[in-house]
Amino acid sequence: MTHNGPEVSLGTIRFSAITLCAGAGSGALLTLAEPLSFWGGTDRNTGAIIDTHHPQRGALLGGTVLLMAASRGSSSSSSVLAEQLRAGVGPSAIVLTARDAIVCLGVLAAAELYGSQTPVVLLTQADADTLGRSAGPAHVSVTAALDGSAAVVLTLPAQGLLESQP
Repeated sequence: MTHNGPEVSLGTIRFSAITLCAGAGSGALLTLAEPLSFWGGTDRNTGAIIDTHHPQRGALLGGTVLLMAASRGSSSSSSVLAEQLRAGVGPSAIVLTARDAIVCLGVLAAAELYGSQTPVVLLTQADADTLGRSAGPAHVSVTAALDGSAAVVLTLPAQGLLESQP
């Protein structure tokens, strides 16, 4: 992946990414400080993070754009993620900084079984750091095409500039 940095325009920052699973989704940004296991770390029925040792314990995954390095845990995480997507309590998009076969398998299973289209994209660590530093309420849209190209667009309110510009 080449890295030219994000494109910044009035109120938006656009990052180029690589498609791991095609689709489109948007929502509030949920940045995880540590990897997450969907199996045992999240509630299958509510999408809440229930891992007692996770810094974002209690956060709800439903409708968010989930930003994390990668998942943690067993291959059973893919089935839990697929069920969360079926139930509408899973993330609307997933942004990773490392390829993660378990996350992709869960999303692909949900696509095949339930017709959901949750995008999973790969972002550079530098761009993920910039995205994760967004201040205030941020809306993120993820579009991942079948040709491998993907875009992550951060829309900030007028007063919500990045704490540290790239």
